[in-house]
Amino acid sequence: MNVSTAPLWTKPFMLCLANNLFLFVFYFAQTTILPIYILKELGGTLTQAGLTMTVFMAAAILVRPFSGLIIQKFGVRKTLIISETFFTLFTFTYLLADNLTWLLIIRFLHGIWFSILSTVVVPVVNQFIPEKRKGEGMGYFVMSINLGIVLGPFLGLSLIQYMNYLSITAILSAMVCVGFIFCFLIPMKEPVKPVKVQSQGSFFNINNFVEKKAVPIALLAMLISFSYASIMSFIAPFAASKNLMAYSGLFFIVFAVSMMSLRPITGKIYDRKGPKYVIYPSLVTFSLGLFILSQVETLTGFLVAAVCIGLGFGSAQPCIQTLALQRAPKHRIGHATSTFYTLYDLGIAIGSTVVGLIIAAQSYSFAYIFCAILTLLSVLYFKVFIDRKAVNA
Repeated sequence: MNVSTAPLWTKPFMLCLANNLFLFVFYFAQTTILPIYILKELGGTLTQAGLTMTVFMAAAILVRPFSGLIIQKFGVRKTLIISETFFTLFTFTYLLADNLTWLLIIRFLHGIWFSILSTVVVPVVNQFIPEKRKGEGMGYFVMSINLGIVLGPFLGLSLIQYMNYLSITAILSAMVCVGFIFCFLIPMKEPVKPVKVQSQGSFFNINNFVEKKAVPIALLAMLISFSYASIMSFIAPFAASKNLMAYSGLFFIVFAVSMMSLRPITGKIYDRKGPKYVIYPSLVTFSLGLFILSQVETLTGFLVAAVCIGLGFGSAQPCIQTLALQRAPKHRIGHATSTFYTLYDLGIAIGSTVVGLIIAAQSYSFAYIFCAILTLLSVLYFKVFIDRKAVNA
C-alpha cells in the first residue's frame, strides 16, 4: 500500500479522538459552569471564581515540563491509563465540593492529572497517523479539542437552566468514564529507543524536561497563544464595550465553525506541499482578524473578525504542533509535546496578564492592534528561525 494512501480513520484513531473529545467537553463545560456554582450556590465572588481557573492552569503549567520525563519513564500505555484513571476519579470529587477551600484543592490536583493526560494522548494518537498524513491526522485530533470548546460550554449552559451543578457534573463525569473505557481498547505500542539513548544523565539534565529541537517551534506557538489569550480572556468585555454583548455567544460559534471548516484542507496541504504553505497565510489571516477586531463598531465587523481569527488561528495551531512533533525523534515525542504545551500555556498565561494591563492603560483597540502586530512579527520569526533553518538543514 502506498504510504500516502494509508488509512487514517482506523478504529484506534477514532477511539483516541473520542477519548480526547470527552476529556475536553468536561474541561470546558466545568470552566463555564463552575463560576456560576461558586457565585450562586457557594456565595463566592468573581475573584474567587477566577481563582479556581488560575490554580488549575498553574498546576498544569508546573507539571507540564515533567510530563515528557514521566512518559519516558513509565511508557505511553501506563502513563495514559494511570493519568486517565486519576483524571476520571477527580471528576467525581467535584460532587463533594461544598466549600471553596475544598474546591481549590480539587482544581489544583485535577490540573496536575489534566496536564499529564493531555500530554500523553498526543504521542498515543500519533502512533495511528500514517507518516505522510501527519498534518491531516493531527488537524483532526486538534479538531476534537475544538469540538470540546464548542460542545462543553453549550452543554453546560444548556443543562444549568434545568438542572443543578451537581447533576450536570455527574453527567459530565459519566462521559469521562466512557473515554476511560476507550483507553483500554487502544492498541498502544511503546516507541523504540535508539541503543545509544539509555540515560539522560542526572535528573536535572535539561534533556529530561525539554526537547531542544521543538523549542523554536514551541516559541512560535507561545507568540500566537499570547495573541489568542486576548480572545479567550477579553472578547466578552470588549463586546460589552461596543454594545455587542448579546452577540458574544454568536462570535464564538462563528469562530469555532471557521476554525474547523478548513481543517481537512489545510492538513492535506501541509502533508503534500509543506508547513510553510499553511503557516504563512494562516498567521497573516489571524493578524488581519485581530486588526479588524480593533476597529469594530458593528455586528458585521465583529463577525468578520471572528471568521478571520478562526480561520487563521485554527489553521496555524495544529500545523505548528505537528511540526514540533515531526522535528523530534520518535522516542522523544512525549518530550516534544510537553515542551510545546509548556510554552503554549505560558503564552496564554502571560498574554492574559499583559493584554489586561494594556487594556487598562490604553484601550481595547490598542491592545488588539498590539496583538495583530505581534502576530505579524511571528511570521518573520517563522521565516528566520524555522523555515530558513529547515531549508539550510
